Amino acid sequence: MAVYFHYHLKPKILLWCFSSISFAYICDMFNSVIFLPIIIMAGMAYSILAKKLTVPAAFTGAILACLIYFAAGYTGIAMMTIFFILGSAATSWQRRKKQDVATIAETKNGRTAGQVMANAGAAGMAAVVILFYPSLTYLMLPAMAASFASATADTLSSELGMLYGKRFFNIMSFKPDRCGMDGVISLEGTLIGILGSCIIAGMYALGYGWNMSFCFIIIAGTVGNLTDSVLGAVLERKGIIGNNLVNFANTLTAALVVLVMEIVLI
Repeated sequence: MAVYFHYHLKPKILLWCFSSISFAYICDMFNSVIFLPIIIMAGMAYSILAKKLTVPAAFTGAILACLIYFAAGYTGIAMMTIFFILGSAATSWQRRKKQDVATIAETKNGRTAGQVMANAGAAGMAAVVILFYPSLTYLMLPAMAASFASATADTLSSELGMLYGKRFFNIMSFKPDRCGMDGVISLEGTLIGILGSCIIAGMYALGYGWNMSFCFIIIAGTVGNLTDSVLGAVLERKGIIGNNLVNFANTLTAALVVLVMEIVLI
């Protein structure tokens, strides 16, 4: 019986296992080769036709999406997509009313490549680290999510805070200030921003599991959003740095904050 198993059944079992692994690998490759280009091309087409992004911005977003997919899978793409959809919706919501108090971030042809890099560049950097140093994936995935959480929080709090905020004050002096100015926040806008961070953190948790990283991402996203306001009040308002650099700094700050929490607290 043992001889029969060794010479007859064992090779068949090994062949079946190898075939199953190969089939799973082929299916995964098929999904990557077929569905990823479809998703990216559809996103590019919509963004350009709806004038949400300029053509260079759409191509920049496509490159970042590829990096993020190969590093973080469809969960990474989902976080990027949620940020884009929520950000675009918030920017478009009651646009005419907001034009009375501030300059809208999108041009008439959509956001530029620089704006795309400012908001998603930190996530792209995390993706590159994962691809070159897979052992750091457990740190870089929360960092990627935190950068998207901060970008989402910043966009929602600034765009919707102008509409639903009741009292506006300078984040540095806490004195009343004009709505729409750099470094000016409201309680309502800040809470909306926290909600945005929660949505991104929730997407991360759905993809990678519910653990302390969920809370860390929310905290880091909020810290990044507040950092944006501080930089706006101290540097951007004085013309020392531009909005794109401020946005990149807030997403990078969020990524660094979550890295510190992941290393120190877990």
